[in-house]
Order: sequence, then structure tokens, then C-alpha cells
Amino acid sequence: MASIVARALVTVDAEKASKQDMELLKKLVMEFKDELDALGVKVDSLDKRVAVLEDNLGGWKIGGQFWFDANFAGGDQESSNYTEGRHDNDFQKDRIRFTLQKQISETTSFYAQFRAGSESAGAGTSGYGDVTQFNLRQVWVDTVLPWDINFRVGRFFLDFEDDHGLYVDNEPIYGDYRVDGFMLQKSWTNFQAKAIIGRNAGFEPGGWSSLTYDESDNEVVENVMNNYMTYALDLTWQPSENFFLGVNGVWLAEDGDVDYVSNSRGEGDYGDVQTYSVYAGYNFTPAIALQAAYYFQDLDNPTVNGNAYATLGSEDSPQAWKVILDLKQDLLKFTALRFEYMQIDNTFFGPNDPYSWEADSATGASIMDNFEYADPEGTSKLFYVRAEQKWNDKWSSYLQYRMVDYDTDWLDDAQNFGIGVTYQYTPAIAFRLAYDHVDYGDDNIAGYSDADHVFQFRTSINF
Repeated sequence: MASIVARALVTVDAEKASKQDMELLKKLVMEFKDELDALGVKVDSLDKRVAVLEDNLGGWKIGGQFWFDANFAGGDQESSNYTEGRHDNDFQKDRIRFTLQKQISETTSFYAQFRAGSESAGAGTSGYGDVTQFNLRQVWVDTVLPWDINFRVGRFFLDFEDDHGLYVDNEPIYGDYRVDGFMLQKSWTNFQAKAIIGRNAGFEPGGWSSLTYDESDNEVVENVMNNYMTYALDLTWQPSENFFLGVNGVWLAEDGDVDYVSNSRGEGDYGDVQTYSVYAGYNFTPAIALQAAYYFQDLDNPTVNGNAYATLGSEDSPQAWKVILDLKQDLLKFTALRFEYMQIDNTFFGPNDPYSWEADSATGASIMDNFEYADPEGTSKLFYVRAEQKWNDKWSSYLQYRMVDYDTDWLDDAQNFGIGVTYQYTPAIAFRLAYDHVDYGDDNIAGYSDADHVFQFRTSINF
């Protein structure tokens, strides 16, 4: 009987077998464990295989994150930019996420992520008091088509920089927004291609008004983001573990009447936005990596970071680039170091905020707070260095410095300094104490006084 059980496990069709069959086989393995051992059958591996098959075919997986932040802010200004409600101090549920997963078959899976708390968009979703809304942040189904083409349908993130490890703590120059649509991915020996087609992008490029208006009576008619189709193609060549090179293009094609009204800045039509990039990375050793990315755009109607400065004759082919040197702790022993230098033309359309404080937080001051108001003919230059130390399995810490030169005579440069320490109490629970300080200078247009700072105590739970 033990031999029959062993042969059944080897020949079972995992995709066609029912959950009940898998449960029965697992019971038989447990029943005849001693006999299987006597026959020299690797019972542990069989147990593991049956458990995986049972889990994949029968069950839903639930997980999530919960972050609770206690922020003690203040400084030279009346209200703090570090807190969600511009208070001096606040306690808030910064992140609440739940994930739901199911392996439908060997080649098909389902994933959904729900969120609530301060990072959610929309009314009633702050991190204070009762959380009144629960939003579906991502949802998709993955499967495999003929010729081993991976296919995804649903709502997912378009973020090529993240796909290739071109940023860690901060945000990318372009990307990291959601689309509703389809994604096709195909891999060869050292070549990979990914194509995306979608719309309804959850993306307001750096200052897009979220509303459009009827020209006749200036009434709100729809959301800007719903008027664009998204087409994207990413091609990556990786001939070895040490080197990769790639190109991609993202085309936002307007297929609606996207006229905006922007206070006193006039009216206009955003038109199409075409964004292209070239990127590369080289690992000199497993502990030393050099990476770079270069962007250029073709804008139908140039703006300043999405604001209506088109009448100023802004540049319609802006560029942006960055270079990264990443040194792992294995090299220096006592710390890891990451250096980044970035330049962004002020008319570059749709950049995220790459240098907000601890970008994984929904709120926080940023050296980029003045960027969207800068000289439309200028270029902003940014520098970032981060030292991160992992002392043991329980303790870790970081130090970081950021600065930006706005390339505008009347606008002061901004600087930022931060330090933090984390204690991993259990594999699921961590406590972090951090301090952050930002200085906008006296001459800024973001409405802040000289400086602001915050002490934050974060409790994070992963389950």
C-alpha cells in the first residue's frame, strides 16, 4: 500500500486533481509514513509536495500590514508638513493593507490587495478615528498562454524602475502608478519583453488637476486620468548576472476632451505624453553595483510638472537622468552606502516625488515641495546619500542626507537630514524610532518657513 501511495504521488495530475483527492493522499502519506520510510521513500519531500498541492488547489491565503505612527513634529512654522492634517503632533493609522491570494491551478493565480488608513485616496480615509472606507488597491489574475507567455489582467502597477531595481527607498523618476488593463511578458535565455495596455491610470502626474471641466459652463464633468490610454513596452537584455541593459517607452494617449482650468494660469489641453528611457546596471562584485537611467519626453503641451505654464513657452522635450552607486554592507562591513545624483528638467511631465521623507509613508516633508513651481526653463539637481546598518537579526539603523538645487535665482535650495533605528521584536512586529529635519530656506514658494522636523515612533506589523 505504501508503494501504491508513493506511485500515486509521483503520477498525480496536480492541475486536474480535486482538493478532496489531495487531502486523501496527504492522509495516506501520514498513515503509511513508517512503511514509506522503510521502503526508502523520501517522505518529507512527499509530505511537502502534497502540502503545496493541497494549499495551491484548495485554499485562500490572507496576509497584510498595519503601521501605526506617533508623530511629534514642529519647528519654525505654525503647522507641520510632516503630519497629515498639518498638526504639530498626531497619532494615526498610517497603513492598513490586506492581501488575498489563491492558486487557482498550476498556471493560474488570483491576487487582490485592499487598503485603508491615511495612505488611501478619497474622503473619509484619513488615519484618524474610524476608517470609513476600504479600497481595492490592486487586483489581477495571472496565467500562462501558449508559447510560455505570462498574461495578467486587472489593476496593477506600471513601474519599470522597480522591476529592474533602480530605486529602493525613494520613488522612481517616472512610473509607480496603477493601470486597469492587460500585461504580457515573455522571457528568453537572456532577453525579456513586457507589454502593457490599459487606461484609468491611478496617476495624477505631479499636479494634474484631478478634474476636467465643460468649457461652456465650467462645470466638473469627469476625472482627468480616465481620458488617457496607456501603452507601454519594456525590453531588457541581461547576458550575465553582472550586467543588464534595457529600453522602454510609455505612451499616454488622450482619447477624451481633457481641458483643464487652473486658477489664474489659464486653460489648455494636456494632449499626449510620450516618455522613453534607457537604463543599465553593472555589478563589479556582488557588493558593488553601478546603475543609471536616462529619460526623454515628447509633450504635446509642455507644462511645469503638470501645472498650466504652457503659455510661458516651456520646453516640449524635457529630459531627466540619474546615476546610482550601491555599496552593500558585505563590502564595508559596518554599513551599506547608496549614492544617487539626479537631474530633472522642470517641464518633465509626471515625476513622482523621489525624495520625500521615508517615501513608504503617506505623509512627510520633501525637498521637492518647491519643484513644481520652479523656473519652467530650469533644471533641478538632486543629491541623495543613505547609510544603512544591520547590526544583527534584531537591530538596524540608517542615516541619510538629501539636497536639491532648483537652478532658480530667487528660490532657496532645500536640504534634508534623517536618522532612525529599528528593533525587530518578533519576525512579524518591529518598532522604529526616527528623526527627520528639512530646511526649505527663507525664499520658497511652497508656503513654509525656514525649517521643520519630526520625531516618529512607528509600530509595524506584518502578517
